[in-house]
Amino acid sequence: MEQKRFTKNDASFVCENCGKEVKPLGYSSRNHCPFCLWSLHLDINPGDRASECGGKMEPIRVETDPKKGYIISHRCTKCGEIKRNRSAHEASVQPDSLKLLIKLCSGNF
Repeated sequence: MEQKRFTKNDASFVCENCGKEVKPLGYSSRNHCPFCLWSLHLDINPGDRASECGGKMEPIRVETDPKKGYIISHRCTKCGEIKRNRSAHEASVQPDSLKLLIKLCSGNF
């Protein structure tokens, strides 16, 4: 049986890096903090919460895509795995910090 590649998991959480409360997006799975851009290594496929690692994911770079907007690359501080995630900088609820996205795009994070 084919496994789903995306599971909607849009729950609120408290960021383990900066301690701020992060609210759900309402339309997709939020996987990183909009205030500091850090994440946790919880997923194998988006939203599945199937990873046993649980390490903190540091934002290491941002790329721009004409169709998808800003794409954030995170590196796990525990196992080193790199994951790419779409930014939610245009969200109506707690949008990602555009200032941090631009700073990370320029390599000055």
